[in-house]
Amino acid sequence: MFDNLSNKLGTAFKKLKGHGKLSEKNITEGLREVRMALLEADVHYKVVKRFIADIKERALGQEVMTSLTPGQQVVKIVNETLTTLMGGHHQELVLSGTRPMSIMLVGLQGSGKTTTAGKLAVYIREKGYHPYLVPADVYRPAAIDQLTTLGAQINVPVHPSMADMDPVDICREARGAATKAGCDTLILDTAGRLHIDEALMAELRRIKTEVKPSDTLLVADAMTGQDAVNIAESFDGVLDLGGVVLSKMDGDARGGAAISIKSVTGKPIKFIGVGEKLNELEPFYPERMSSRILGMGDVLTVIEKAQAVMDEKQALELEKKLRKSQFTLEDFRDQMVQIRKMGSFSDLVGMIPGMNKVKQLKNLEVDDNEFVRIEAMINSMTPQERRVHTIINGSRRKRIAKGSGTRVQDVNKLLKNYAQILKMMKKINKGGMRGLGRGMLPF
Repeated sequence: MFDNLSNKLGTAFKKLKGHGKLSEKNITEGLREVRMALLEADVHYKVVKRFIADIKERALGQEVMTSLTPGQQVVKIVNETLTTLMGGHHQELVLSGTRPMSIMLVGLQGSGKTTTAGKLAVYIREKGYHPYLVPADVYRPAAIDQLTTLGAQINVPVHPSMADMDPVDICREARGAATKAGCDTLILDTAGRLHIDEALMAELRRIKTEVKPSDTLLVADAMTGQDAVNIAESFDGVLDLGGVVLSKMDGDARGGAAISIKSVTGKPIKFIGVGEKLNELEPFYPERMSSRILGMGDVLTVIEKAQAVMDEKQALELEKKLRKSQFTLEDFRDQMVQIRKMGSFSDLVGMIPGMNKVKQLKNLEVDDNEFVRIEAMINSMTPQERRVHTIINGSRRKRIAKGSGTRVQDVNKLLKNYAQILKMMKKINKGGMRGLGRGMLPF
């Protein structure tokens, strides 16, 4: 996520921080690189122009020019301005009014509405609500079947819509059906349509008038960049959106849509889709996203993810082991299982301040799809081998590979990665954050 933008901004800031004292010329040159990085990330040119002007005005003020660490101050200003640009603070999903309440999802075909409907159901259920999925897309073949299948996977009831029914009638009837099913929140999965299709846009207006949803969310594909911003503008003009869900953020290395939408449309991004799994929908926090973009991490999100999947007692026991450098291969396996529940390993590393700069982690080769194989290899070891990995010689490696259905090379890679983790932990226990060397802190 934002890899290209983060790298280019990092290069620009490194140059700025290399100066003991900043001049107007230094700042102008640095901001020129920032401007190019944002434009290459497909950020709206008007947004970039205003953004650079705001930063330059503040950077040339006394708060930077008289600072002992002017380069760091510029980064701080960029962080604050970027946060404001993306909305300043998190905007909650609106769930109010007479129950059952409704959330209406709209957008283009292929934007990820149906999958987002399932993800949103999981999200609001965790908040104590009882969701009811409503397939209102009668045009796309198998759209109703897709949502029905998703509902079965997450154990959420789905309205029995039929392809020959009117979408407005479906949404109207779903209210009564939801009440009978003991549900308090409808999630309406409407048909994907072009914003220039007047007939279908009129249908959306009829649904909104009939149902009066507490929130109307546009689901937009983050990978379309500036197009996502234009689409948001068009849909908002017809439906007065409550906010935006940016899907497929995990595949977006640029980030133009995330940075531009709020500034251009005035509508907040409320959620981002960060993976294909139905629990991979995150609330959008502008301040956290700004930190990620600038390579400063996102510790709060990591903590929230960990709290959702980890038992407090287990966490305390693990902490004791880490402090005493008693982290065994069995512990490694258990943590791999927990990380699988939290999301992408690479994304988690990127959320921890400075971790993307740690040499040991850069060389740590753990593919998200390899977790199952790692678990199988460790399960094929004896209890003693899991406790003392140094006894695993050539013949033992062959046996482990055969028992887990993997190759000896895979076992070698696992042991190498585990050894790197142990080395990193020893450094942390010995010298704290300093034990990992320079570059650990965001500035």
